[in-house]
Amino acid sequence: MKREINPGTVMVPCPVILLSVDGPDRPNIITLSWAANVCSKPPTMVVGIRPERHSYDLVKDAGEYVLNIPSVEQIEGTVFAGSKSGRDYDKFSECGFTPIPASKIKASMIKECPINIECKTKQIVPLGTHDLFIAEVVTAHIDESVLDEKGSFDASKTTLFTYLPLNGQYWSLGKKLR
Repeated sequence: MKREINPGTVMVPCPVILLSVDGPDRPNIITLSWAANVCSKPPTMVVGIRPERHSYDLVKDAGEYVLNIPSVEQIEGTVFAGSKSGRDYDKFSECGFTPIPASKIKASMIKECPINIECKTKQIVPLGTHDLFIAEVVTAHIDESVLDEKGSFDASKTTLFTYLPLNGQYWSLGKKLR
């Protein structure tokens, strides 16, 4: 038998993203799970951000940011960046993350994350609790340690994780199925 649940907390595994953006005083990080690839030509991604978050105005004003994909080694920093405000904390310093310059935009990437995706905002769509930032992917970076001998991404060489919004838990990704 199936039970109805609140559709606002659907149990769909979500990616974990550390969005980094350069603010007027220092770079900032916000942890996001409402994120997705939505188009391949041009490469386009979306993220959902609550307007009342400190990072919201930074992202809106900058118009460009980096989507950093963490591995389980960054779980503590990921949780910290998602639970503390950049208004009160230097999140790069507090999380032990190393800011490195992006190559095509004015923003800092997180060196420790195996994947970094540089984005430029194309449109912001108000939806309700969150606004949807639609962004073109300008370029992406991947750590060589997670590539196979042909230069393709090898998921077995990293420990990516996901977020389950229904219960607020983070889970590591398992084995290859197919």
